[in-house]
Amino acid sequence: MENTKEKVILVNVQTNQTDEAFEYELRELAELTETALGEVVGVLTQKRERKDSRTVIGKGKVEELVNLCAELEADTVIFQQELSSKQVRNIQETVDCKVIDRVQLILDIFAMRARSKEGKLQVALAQLSYLLPRLMGQGVNLSRLGGGIGTRGPGETKLETDRRHIHSQMQEIKKTLEETELHRQRAREKRHASEVFQIGLIGYTNAGKSTIINRLTDAATLEEDKLFATLDPLTRKLTLPNQFQATITDTVGFIQDLPTQLIHAFHSTLEESRNMDVFLHVVDASTSFIDQHEKTVLALLKDLDMDKTPMLTIYNKRDLAGPDFQPRLFPNIVISALDDGDINRLKDFLWDEIAKMLVPYTKDIDASGPEARTMNKMQQETFVESIEYIEETNAYRLRGYAKSNSKWLGDKATDASDE
Repeated sequence: MENTKEKVILVNVQTNQTDEAFEYELRELAELTETALGEVVGVLTQKRERKDSRTVIGKGKVEELVNLCAELEADTVIFQQELSSKQVRNIQETVDCKVIDRVQLILDIFAMRARSKEGKLQVALAQLSYLLPRLMGQGVNLSRLGGGIGTRGPGETKLETDRRHIHSQMQEIKKTLEETELHRQRAREKRHASEVFQIGLIGYTNAGKSTIINRLTDAATLEEDKLFATLDPLTRKLTLPNQFQATITDTVGFIQDLPTQLIHAFHSTLEESRNMDVFLHVVDASTSFIDQHEKTVLALLKDLDMDKTPMLTIYNKRDLAGPDFQPRLFPNIVISALDDGDINRLKDFLWDEIAKMLVPYTKDIDASGPEARTMNKMQQETFVESIEYIEETNAYRLRGYAKSNSKWLGDKATDASDE
């Protein structure tokens, strides 16, 4: 069978990173390349005090890259460092194959993976946001391509046409996304009004979030051992063994140095997690870069002003974890999402921790009075653990749990621990 994968050479410059961090960057860049259906055939690295302003790697290394491309018959060169349009142009003057950077690579993966109309639009917006400033300063390479019959005058250039077209596309996409966001906001408000407990699934990309949501619910989410397998937010109903019900939302995986274009473009996707009652932070226990993954997720939550939400940590892939693995974040549970017993332990753990976030109550409802009809409503909007008929008072005594802002925690609802 013919191999249709692009042959890729990776380039990374070590300036002030530790050797371990540098190697980690390269490994992740290779994983991203494989996710984008590329085959890494070579790696070019360099140590220097600062990046070369013209070509990132300097004249001598560019010559080495030219020879490497020819020797390995490479199709594409991918730089770990973000490239300016000037740097791309300077490199391409001598390197005879496609040259992109890590940001473009991630955008390409997002374009491959997006499934919903909204996801595709958000990716398109991110790509256009990245492309627009890189049209600047391209000089005669682009600016004279649109000349000749049919142009709008001697001052009109292909570059200017492209810029206007991109601005127009971006405005159309933003308008569509704003309409979609209004619909999503109404859905969030409806869920919030119903007092349903909401769980957000977060974590570094490829930590196993989609596998966990599939095991906890009946969600048919894509499960792949690839980065960014899930892009579109997915919300499903979760029912724990004691019949407590909540919603659980899977989100796009986090990654270090997430392109700013993606943070902005995926604002509404990340907004899905903003009003959650608790985050489930899934961590890959098998990776040797676990510390880096945790720091990346926590830093992004802080940047997005989402670090005040309570968080439970699920250390996944325990069967692949090394002997030196130690949990660092608490409260936590260590599991393998592929183990049925571990999934049952996870469900018990979730209820134990969620119960601490809810307010226990006891409420008596007159069995013959107008309040009787509220019992069904309470069963829908709170977690009723038991119902007892009190013959002496002709009342039903409900014991259960509710969110702290629940409308049912009024004067007639008392904290069960007071009894």
